[in-house]
Amino acid sequence: MKNKAIITSALPYANGEIHLGHVASTYLPADVTTRFLKLNGVEAYYVCASDDFGTPILIQSEKEGKTPSEYVAHWNKRDYDDFTSFGIDFDFFYKTSSSENISFVQDVFNKLNAAGHVYEKEIIQFYCNNDKKFLPDRYVKGTCPYCKAVDQYSDLCESCGRVPEEISDPKCSICGQTPTKEKTTHFFFKLKNFGDSLYKWLDENENLQKDVKKYVQNWIKSGLIDWDITRDISWGVHIPLEKYKDKVFYGWFDNHLAYISTAVKFLNDKGIDGKEFWNSADIYHFIGKDIVYHHYLFLPAMRLGINSEYKLPDYIPTRGHLTLQSKKISKSRNWYIGLKQFLEYYPADYLRYYLVAINPYSQDDLNFDWNEFTNRINSELIGNLGNFVNRALGFTKKAFYGIIPETEKYDDKDIEAENKIKSLSSELGVLMEQNHLDRALKKIMEFSTFFNQYFQHKEPWKKEPGTTTCVFLSVNAARSMAIALFPFIPESSQKIWNQIGLDGKVNENKWESISDIGIKSGHVLGEVSPLFVKVEDEDIAKYKKQLGPIE
Repeated sequence: MKNKAIITSALPYANGEIHLGHVASTYLPADVTTRFLKLNGVEAYYVCASDDFGTPILIQSEKEGKTPSEYVAHWNKRDYDDFTSFGIDFDFFYKTSSSENISFVQDVFNKLNAAGHVYEKEIIQFYCNNDKKFLPDRYVKGTCPYCKAVDQYSDLCESCGRVPEEISDPKCSICGQTPTKEKTTHFFFKLKNFGDSLYKWLDENENLQKDVKKYVQNWIKSGLIDWDITRDISWGVHIPLEKYKDKVFYGWFDNHLAYISTAVKFLNDKGIDGKEFWNSADIYHFIGKDIVYHHYLFLPAMRLGINSEYKLPDYIPTRGHLTLQSKKISKSRNWYIGLKQFLEYYPADYLRYYLVAINPYSQDDLNFDWNEFTNRINSELIGNLGNFVNRALGFTKKAFYGIIPETEKYDDKDIEAENKIKSLSSELGVLMEQNHLDRALKKIMEFSTFFNQYFQHKEPWKKEPGTTTCVFLSVNAARSMAIALFPFIPESSQKIWNQIGLDGKVNENKWESISDIGIKSGHVLGEVSPLFVKVEDEDIAKYKKQLGPIE
């Protein structure tokens, strides 16, 4: 692990609200990791941007009587506000329509063109005679030629993850009619020329998930296809050639270049050499499994095509999709929960806790279930964590007027408890570095369980020998948990810190200080109150009813 890092997430499309499915696989894991890295002394920056271009935005802005710029500005602000309410702490949130990104994209194209990595080609493209327009990928749906899944977009099969050369049984997704084929000229990127170098990069990068790497290498072996990087629409980054100034780049050509342009702008504005920082830092791209093809093939190939002027990613943490009550999330069927809506029901930390706890570092899909959410919050967050912190601090308040007592001679159970504290930071750190965030959170909860049992075993309320040592170590355990929990549930972490009576922000501490015995005898606690409020069954029943009808 380097002492510098840049963290990105797949960019949110500026065409609608953020829902639970968006945050589960990308933004929350990235935020948790960034907070951990910062606690661990890494100069880490989490940057993101709204993805502003493409036909859907053009069409929707026309429907609403807005310019595309006005439309995406609205969603850029709304997305940022929703993320912030959820505790996603971007260091910088920008936009792909920024002048910096437009210039950078055009510069990359010019360099790829000069190096012979792109070429012009007359192609036959789907054209809708009913809507009188060429149909970009997201406006053609059909059957995947590889896995035969139906109702797939022509630029990405969500079932098998591959990019079809040509979709079968095509239909215009605007009007449903079968499109015709017309001639147009597009630019293509010579992706197939990078097969060997991509395979070598994948082989040598030990940080990438082995299962993802394996099937991407199989894609390379089966033969890559050159990549159409331009589109016949008006809203996008325009081709920097006079002859083709009416064409724009495909969204997937420009949007992940915004990782670089956004980071460099942010760093340069801070007085840091952005390019130098990028190339000397660990680079993380957090994604969902549906965009593996783009991040493991297109994105690195483009960087290779400009002589790795900006280094390739070190980590591409890839996770599965979130379903809702075991059904695929669908906005059109009202089978989704908006992030803003959820945060009107419960604190952000409830959702952060639940989504991390159920989300392994794998491509396995995860499921949001209202009943499981209720059980986990009530039994784990409240019954375990909240219970321990409240009883340890509350008892100290009641029995010792909130003043941490002097310790007595340690018995075997006390020694075991102290060793639990002293080993926690390293045990958690290994899991966090490996991106097993769910396992790290589980280990913190096991630590809390141990101290609940330790407190119960010692029975300090009986005022027998060893009582003061139990209180001393229990309060120190609560302090350790406050720091360890900060990446996961930052608001609750700060509450614990304040109730212990400690000054400043919990995240001003170093990760390794988790294992310090940081509370000394004579320390005075702050005000103590329950951390969490129970989730009630009648509320959950009401929220279930607000979803669309079950098919």
